[in-house]
Amino acid sequence: MNIDVPVFIVGGGPVGLGLALELGWRGVECLLVDELERDGYRTHPRANLVNSRTMEFCRRWGVAGRVREAGTPPGYPHTAMYVTSLRGHLIARIDRPTHGGAKEIAFTPEPPQRCNQIWFDPVLRERAEGFSSVALRYRWRFDSFTQNAQKVVSSVTDLATGESHTVRSAYLAACCGGRSPIRRILGIDLSEGEVLGAPISVYFRAKNLWDYHDKGKGVLHFIVGPTGVWATLNSLNGGDLWRVTLHGGAHAAPESIDHKDVLTRIAGTEFPYELISISPWVRRKLVTAAYRHGRVFLAGDCAHQNTPTGGYGMNTGMGDAVDLGWKLAAAVQGWAGANLLGSYDAERRPVALRNVEEATRNFQLRSFPAIPELIESTAAGEAARRRLGGEIVRSTSRELLSDGIAMGYRYDGSPIVCADGSDPPPSSVTEYVQSTFPGARAPHAWLRDGRSTLDLFGRSYVLLRLGREAPEVGPIGETARRRDVPFEIVAIDDPEICSLYERKLVLVRPDGHVAWRANSLRAGADAMVARVTGMP
Repeated sequence: MNIDVPVFIVGGGPVGLGLALELGWRGVECLLVDELERDGYRTHPRANLVNSRTMEFCRRWGVAGRVREAGTPPGYPHTAMYVTSLRGHLIARIDRPTHGGAKEIAFTPEPPQRCNQIWFDPVLRERAEGFSSVALRYRWRFDSFTQNAQKVVSSVTDLATGESHTVRSAYLAACCGGRSPIRRILGIDLSEGEVLGAPISVYFRAKNLWDYHDKGKGVLHFIVGPTGVWATLNSLNGGDLWRVTLHGGAHAAPESIDHKDVLTRIAGTEFPYELISISPWVRRKLVTAAYRHGRVFLAGDCAHQNTPTGGYGMNTGMGDAVDLGWKLAAAVQGWAGANLLGSYDAERRPVALRNVEEATRNFQLRSFPAIPELIESTAAGEAARRRLGGEIVRSTSRELLSDGIAMGYRYDGSPIVCADGSDPPPSSVTEYVQSTFPGARAPHAWLRDGRSTLDLFGRSYVLLRLGREAPEVGPIGETARRRDVPFEIVAIDDPEICSLYERKLVLVRPDGHVAWRANSLRAGADAMVARVTGMP
């Protein structure tokens, strides 16, 4: 069978599904294949954190409420603790009162959630299946591809029937993880990046584990020994599902792990549990040298890999999916300039470089020079824990409170963003300050009708006229219409929003990032519209 489709996506994890959702939401045909059934990782749970920016994408796709319902209950605290064991000594406690549920945060309508891929991926899949322009094919294996200046021709196999098919597409998106067959065919990153460790995950079920200790409920428990964190206990659902990560440096066979001994040491006492699985994995550090290879684009773990310390991996990949998605849609719909698709690498690769380095830093801070007295119930032990706890709060809490990573990335060096010569806002891992600096995410504020300003963006370029003295913008609209660029004008006179947006005119891209801003409409509408749509 020959299949013709504009966009062919390989990989049915959250990034591939996110790209399919972004394309489907825009009415663009795509085919997604994955050789696995993708049943929610029931034996090897993966990412937990859905940060605020990813939740904003989910809001656009209409599934933010479903993610909240599927994840950790809204009343369950997203607290992190550093302990010698659950029944042992508390070293540091970091509360995150704005995480989870429907908490109010000034800079976003969507607080971060904990929704493991066990539940997150099925939410995305169900929504993607609702778009008539999206076709999902599980148990289909990608085998090979060739490309030329006009198209990509791929071979796939239906594993249920053994039949081979040919997929002819304008573009191929590789969302197929760190061991991507597409990367292998391209001959890139064959070493799969730098290895930082070989942890083992112990996945188990235990009811009311918090009843066996006095520390209260939490989602992250870092188990600390005299030389650092040796294990992490994660609550997966705010209930009975848990995962332990053993931070070993060498490969170990799952059958060699005495899970009862491990869990007893972590809790400080025996407790009833049901073992679900023990799974080894590899902690890596990688950012590929180029995200685009002709008509082939890399996204998610296929383009970058990091240690999960901080929860950046999946969320960085979801940013890839949205950035690539609206640009592929523009190309398929015929209004993309020649430089638009090329800006994907220029915008997303620097984000990955920053996030991968920050995740590596977080991981390295989990080891420290030996403190033999740390676990002792003595005055010296208490003093050592107090000192270490203070250091953890000062230097390590940024792993857990990283709004700047989640929300503060900018595309100010992009070839499709118009710089205005102003000074950029300060860059921070922990703090996020809203700004209309060109390339930044456009700010959130509540409109009088109850919507967020973010709800204005997505289908088109939106030119905001802010304040009653904002100039007329006819030339920009005429230029956009002449080039068949989707374009809207929205007037806002709310004084607080006008102040937040800093200029009288702000042009926001379909992905919600600022493309251009000014206080007056000077000559050059043609050049500005050409630049922001990638036209040379």
